[in-house]
Amino acid sequence: MYTIKNLTDNRNVKVIEEKGPFTVIEFQKDLSVNPASAINVYYANEMNIRKRQLICNMANTSGVTVQAGAMQWMLGDVAATTGIKGVGDFFGKAVRGKVTGETAIKPEYVGNGILVLEPTYKHVLMINVAEWGGAIVLDDGLFLACESNLKHKAVMRSNVSSAVAGGEGLFNLGIEGNGVVALESPCPVDELVEIELQNDVLKVDGNFVVAWSKNLEFTVERSGKSLIGSAASGEGLVNVYRGTGKVLMAPVL
Repeated sequence: MYTIKNLTDNRNVKVIEEKGPFTVIEFQKDLSVNPASAINVYYANEMNIRKRQLICNMANTSGVTVQAGAMQWMLGDVAATTGIKGVGDFFGKAVRGKVTGETAIKPEYVGNGILVLEPTYKHVLMINVAEWGGAIVLDDGLFLACESNLKHKAVMRSNVSSAVAGGEGLFNLGIEGNGVVALESPCPVDELVEIELQNDVLKVDGNFVVAWSKNLEFTVERSGKSLIGSAASGEGLVNVYRGTGKVLMAPVL
């Protein structure tokens, strides 16, 4: 048995969102300051630069997979595993990590206690993958945690040559199944634009897209039909999402 005090019931802590086994908390002020840092901390707080943490209630899930090194503390009957289910699984994860730029081995936690991740100044977004047709693709470096029943896949974009020309990576991390995934985003959910495509096309000049439905065709193409047209528009190559599905886009990088 255990009792947690002064965490979610702290007057300086606000519960931002709860979804599945996850709870996001936000510290309203940074109280651990000194005279030398007080001014910077004050203006950071005024601009919504605040510490946030992800809390995982292990009793509400069969397991949680987190980004390597993200665990801060755990309480109760919680155990960490590698999540590797044999030699083939190890090599598969190693290859996926190499091509997507993610850590090859992400620890999995199981049990009936509480798992708390390291605080971050980024915004924590939670997405129910089932609401994205059961499969979602993430931009590089956004993954924070997810329910362990979700599968991780390396998703290759449709046209390799244009991806190389555009200086983009060839693979992204895909998450499939029924469960919740938590992401670290540079901007809050209030600023994210969600676009639903119905057999249509979205063209984006830059890496503003945070996540998109896996069934969308993702390519890098010239903004115009010709090299002259692209040069005249001043845009050059753009990221193109084509088909039926959803796209989550940030206003800034």
